[in-house]
Amino acid sequence: MRFERINDKLIPSLCKTNSRPISQFSKIPQFTLNLKYPMNVNLQHLLTGKQLLMDDLPYTLPEIQSHYENGYITYRKGIDYLTNHKPICVRCGNQEQHWFGRFPCSRCDETCHYCRKCLMMGRLSECTPLIGWKGPVPDWTIPEKTLEWQGTLSAGQQEASNRLKEAIQSHQELLVWAVCGAGKTEVLFAGIAAALAALKRVCIATPRTDVVLELTPRIKAAFPHTPVASLYGGSEDRHRYAPITIATTHQLLRFYQAFDTMILDEVDAFPYTVEESLQYAVSQARKPKSSMIYLTATPNEKWQNECLSGKRAYVTIPARFHRFPLPVPEYVWCGNWQKLLKKNNLPSNVLQWASIRLRNGKQALLFFPHIVQMDKALAILRRLSPKIEAVHAEDPWRKEKVQKMRDEQIPLLLTTTILERGVTFPNIDVAVIGAEDDVFTESALVQIAGRAGRSRKFPNGAVTFFHYGKTKEMVKAKNQIEYMNREGRLKGLIDG
Repeated sequence: MRFERINDKLIPSLCKTNSRPISQFSKIPQFTLNLKYPMNVNLQHLLTGKQLLMDDLPYTLPEIQSHYENGYITYRKGIDYLTNHKPICVRCGNQEQHWFGRFPCSRCDETCHYCRKCLMMGRLSECTPLIGWKGPVPDWTIPEKTLEWQGTLSAGQQEASNRLKEAIQSHQELLVWAVCGAGKTEVLFAGIAAALAALKRVCIATPRTDVVLELTPRIKAAFPHTPVASLYGGSEDRHRYAPITIATTHQLLRFYQAFDTMILDEVDAFPYTVEESLQYAVSQARKPKSSMIYLTATPNEKWQNECLSGKRAYVTIPARFHRFPLPVPEYVWCGNWQKLLKKNNLPSNVLQWASIRLRNGKQALLFFPHIVQMDKALAILRRLSPKIEAVHAEDPWRKEKVQKMRDEQIPLLLTTTILERGVTFPNIDVAVIGAEDDVFTESALVQIAGRAGRSRKFPNGAVTFFHYGKTKEMVKAKNQIEYMNREGRLKGLIDG
């Protein structure tokens, strides 16, 4: 798209002589809001707090331009240029040159840079404006009672809930460091209710789609009179305006200064930890004056040190709601298991571990570092029981197998780290084979150990790290679990 600057207005133009792509304007004029203008309410709902492409809007260019000239819509550059003349993507923050491509653009009739980093959100090129909303926000009515949840928080949950509510009300940052199975979702409820009462818009973001799908019905049940938008790839709520938004961090690339309260669940999870564009998206989606709440069971070492040295505001929930301690992993040396696997065998203590669970009817998860090794082990373990299954991220039957595990139709499920978080089975033991592998970080191992003992009815579960040499990550994982158990006892949150 090309624009001309006429009477201090940007006007779309097909004439190449006096026009240029939006990225070539040093300053983009914005207008004072004309309160007498009959704005399009549907466009208001679609654009509030967003940064969208022209192709995302089911409206004519003249209508969009009219809203711009009357101060309701903003145009921003999609691709800008740094002082060294290198491109930067305004939507995802990408500055890495190998993520930019060039193509002959039919819209501006020039060779255009575009960002490949956020291409899945629609192609953003140097002639593409990002379109936002500057008019009044949509009205929404606060119900007399926003929160309908009738449950009771544990003492540890209540302390965290109070701190979280205070952080939201005072626009502060807070890390909620809660053990696996502590009941983090319920801790959010009072804070969300306080935000809604103050007409604050809330976002719960998470790196993974399955967490969005799990959280959505729970939040809707707790806040049944408040509209909730659930956003992930292919979601029907993609353009819905709502006081509560639950979204993958990828979907936040479409938002700009939208939320008064940002709650980031599983801050330590892939791909958020390695994708700077997702971290940028979370930052961009917040209003300049907003609260930021981080939730995790496994903060990285830097954050742990910041917490313990007083440099980061945090609150811990060091015990589960059922008041039993976290299962502590046992280190078990299993020799060169990969060499045995190449000979179609597994270490005898691993086979014994599996046999005992099968004989006792105790379901179990067995984690492997890589799919190839897991598939080989599956053939070996199926000699013990044909009902044993394996699952990984690309498995087309992944959801069905997880459900069969929940229905107790699978006695032993082999898995990669795909099941290290986000799944709950009431009565299982857990083991890792090859715990020395680099894929098993402190965070991954703590999360894996956190699959065991989550149920009030079955609060105990064995956790075993089979290894061919102890690693620092294994030691740090065990130390963190033992630290949380000590904290839980000191705070009177664990019995015995």
